[in-house]
Amino acid sequence: MHIWVDADACPGVIKDILFRVAERTQLPVTLVANQLMRVPGSRFIRALQVPSGADVADAEIVERVSPGDIVVTGDIPLAALVLEKGGLPLNPRGDWYTKDTIAQQLTMRAFMEELRGSGVDTGGPAAFSQADSRNFANALDRALAKRK
Repeated sequence: MHIWVDADACPGVIKDILFRVAERTQLPVTLVANQLMRVPGSRFIRALQVPSGADVADAEIVERVSPGDIVVTGDIPLAALVLEKGGLPLNPRGDWYTKDTIAQQLTMRAFMEELRGSGVDTGGPAAFSQADSRNFANALDRALAKRK
């Protein structure tokens, strides 16, 4: 099992949780981004910089993910591709994307994009909170416990 991180938009607190998980479980964690990422010196943690461009990091993750790998992302289209490859996409707020819910999430995303494109102010996501980071840590811990 490998943990892949769509790191460009991943909150720092989530990265910190993942760094601790990598050391505790000795699972490889790779942050993929189109900018230089600083990571702690560890044989389990790696940063992979990809060229700039729309969805380049996403494409790199999809190419490398294997069935059973966890992918941390808030990107719904990326989550859909990860599911197709047998990966387990987890949103930074601690919600798992599943085959049962991804179609609805993609439809809602497209609808919101259409509204924004027509000038409707749809607002944005709620600010990231401590509860979100706790939910993420708990969801990840439960998944890793099942792995054992």
